Amino acid sequence: MSMVIEALRSEETRVGEGRTVAGIVNSIETLEGGGFLVRRPFPKASCSEFDPFLLLDEIGPIDVAPGEAKGAPDHPHRGFETVTYVLAGDMEHKDSRGHAGRLRPGDVQWMTAGAGVVHSEMPSREFARDGGHLHGFQLWVNLDEPALPGDSELANS
Repeated sequence: MSMVIEALRSEETRVGEGRTVAGIVNSIETLEGGGFLVRRPFPKASCSEFDPFLLLDEIGPIDVAPGEAKGAPDHPHRGFETVTYVLAGDMEHKDSRGHAGRLRPGDVQWMTAGAGVVHSEMPSREFARDGGHLHGFQLWVNLDEPALPGDSELANS
């Protein structure tokens, strides 16, 4: 089972000083979207107080056979932001506002769901056809106040 080590400061960190590990959090494994496996250190009953962070998923690392890649078909989000970071693989994002983008290794997407959006996160046509190594993270961040929906991709440069 994958473990996420959460390094939290126990006191104010000064330049040149180390940090203290406050604890080790075991992740749970669960299926998301079209049936792909994620490892989730939070939220869960024993670990849920990370406001403003709502959820953290690790996707992979996994080697995907040709024709076996799965994604997250159309689904709604409301009231939070998602930050997706792709380490390996190739994903496409489309939403109900007409925005579409592609995420390759090293790319980040920040999506503000705001009052609501329906979107999909799917493997690219090439990745679905050829397979390959997939690894990434998605963090959900709570919005303190209402925000307009929006998207931005930051390409690895």
